[in-house]
Amino acid sequence: MNIPFLVNWRKNRGSAAGVAVFSDGDADAAGVAGLLSECELLRSHAGQAGVELDDSAASLEALDQLVPRWRDDEEILPWLGNDAGLYLGTVIVRTVAGAAWRIRSDGHPVVRLASGREVDVVADGHTWAATGAPELSHVYAEVTEI
Repeated sequence: MNIPFLVNWRKNRGSAAGVAVFSDGDADAAGVAGLLSECELLRSHAGQAGVELDDSAASLEALDQLVPRWRDDEEILPWLGNDAGLYLGTVIVRTVAGAAWRIRSDGHPVVRLASGREVDVVADGHTWAATGAPELSHVYAEVTEI
């Protein structure tokens, strides 16, 4: 949709970039992880391109190979970036020993590795959706080297 008011507003303020999650602490950890793993928009786009998102490192490589048709749509781009970051985080949490979701005090989800390092996967997802770099599979590879 091209609504002049929104176009001008976005030029002045930029598009929304991020996700906030507020929970009741560790008791909600499984529920939060389930919510963060949904990524419906990304799963829909990937499915239309014949890519199955099975929470594996191989699926990240397949995502990196998609033709980025979404970059022309200012409304979808930030949402797809969120989903890409959350999916990257889901793959890391499910496949890297000691990795877990951590919700910062501002509600921003990050992945905390066993080493204590935090990875801002949502920021990585936004950058990937907008520019294609860093590739999601490269971020994953970097995380697994530690």
